[in-house]
Amino acid sequence: MQNFSYHNPVQIVFGANTIAQLAHLIPQQQRILLTYGQGSIHRNGVYAQVKKALPPHTVLEFSGLEANPRYETCLKAVELCRREKVDFILAVGGGSVLDGSKFIAAATLFEGDPWAIPTRQAVVERALPLGCVLTLPATGSEMNGFSVISRDEIQEKHGFGSPHLYPRFAILDPCTTYSLEQRQVANGIVDTFVHVTEQYITQPAQAPLQDRQAEAILATLLEEAVKVQAMPQDYGVRANLMWCATQGLNGLIGCGVPQDWATHLIGHELTALYGLDHGQSLAVVLPGVWQFNMQRKQAKLCQYARRVLQLSGVDGTELAGAAIAYTESFFRSLGVKTRLSEYGIGTDAPDRVAQRLQARQVRLGEEANLGGEEIAAILKMRL
Repeated sequence: MQNFSYHNPVQIVFGANTIAQLAHLIPQQQRILLTYGQGSIHRNGVYAQVKKALPPHTVLEFSGLEANPRYETCLKAVELCRREKVDFILAVGGGSVLDGSKFIAAATLFEGDPWAIPTRQAVVERALPLGCVLTLPATGSEMNGFSVISRDEIQEKHGFGSPHLYPRFAILDPCTTYSLEQRQVANGIVDTFVHVTEQYITQPAQAPLQDRQAEAILATLLEEAVKVQAMPQDYGVRANLMWCATQGLNGLIGCGVPQDWATHLIGHELTALYGLDHGQSLAVVLPGVWQFNMQRKQAKLCQYARRVLQLSGVDGTELAGAAIAYTESFFRSLGVKTRLSEYGIGTDAPDRVAQRLQARQVRLGEEANLGGEEIAAILKMRL
C-alpha cells in the first residue's frame, strides 16, 4: 500500500425530506446564489422545497448551467456574484451544476484570467463557500473538491481541484431522483462504475480493504441497475444508487492505491469534440483501455471477474477478456452505446483525439504508458 493522507470535510445529510434542513446548514444572513440547470427542479418540486427552506436568507438565482458546464455560462454567474456581493453558493442539481458552481466559487475571488483555473495554470487559494442539494447521482462531486469545465469556443474540457472546493454540506434525498430520465440514470451508473474501476483495476497494491470496498460498490451497482429499470420509484434502489455514486469518488477507495484516469481524460476529448454525454464517452473508452492494457491489468481484471462478476475460470487472458466483454454488455443493457460509429463518429476521431492530448504532452495510465500512439490505438479498437 502506498502512503496517503485523507481528509474529507463534507457533511452529508442523507434521506427523505432532508431539504428542509437547509435553513440550519447555511449561516444566517447570507447573500446566497442559488444555481441550477435547465429547469427540471421546477417540474419535480425540488425548487419549491429549497425556496421554502431558505426564508432567513437573501436569495439570488442563476439558472441554465449546462450538462458539461460551459466556461462562458459560468463567467456570467461570476459577474453576478461579484456585483451582488454573494456570500454563499447553493448548487441544486447533478454533477454538472456542482462542477459549474465550484468554478464560479473559485473564479469569483480570483484576480487573474479565470481560464487559468481549469487549465491548472493557477492554484485555487480561496473560494466562496458552497453547499449542494443533489438531484442526479453520478459524479461524486457532492463529496469531493474536483470540477470539470468545458470551453466551447476552443473545444476543450478540463478538470481541476482544490481543498477549497469541497462543499460545506451535501443534502442527498433519493426522492429527488424519481423524475430522472432513463438516459440520465444510465449515464450516472456508468460514470459511477468507471470512477470505481479507475481506482480498482490498476496494479495490485496489497490493499485488500480498498479492493473489497470497491468491489462492494461495483456489485451493488450491478444489482441495483437491474432493479431501477424495473422499479424506478423504489426508494431503496434510488438510495443505494445515490450512495454508491458518492462513495465512488469521495477519495476513500483511492487511498493508498494506484489510479488510472485514462478513460476519463480520453472521454473528455470525445465530449469536447463530438458532444457525447459524459457517461456515453466512458462506456466507449473503458473497454478499449482495458483491452489495450490486458497484460498490465490482467491480475485485477481476473480478480474483478471472480469476485464481482462471479465468473469462473483460471486467471489469464481468457478470464480477463470475459470480464471486459461482460462490462461492455452491462453498459449496453442500460441502453448506453459503446462504439464510436454508433454515435456517428468517423474513423478520423482516434488520431484527432490522440493529437490533441499529445500536443499537451499528456501521458495517461497508472504507469504513464499511454501517449498519442497508444491512445489512437485504443480508440481504433472502439470504432
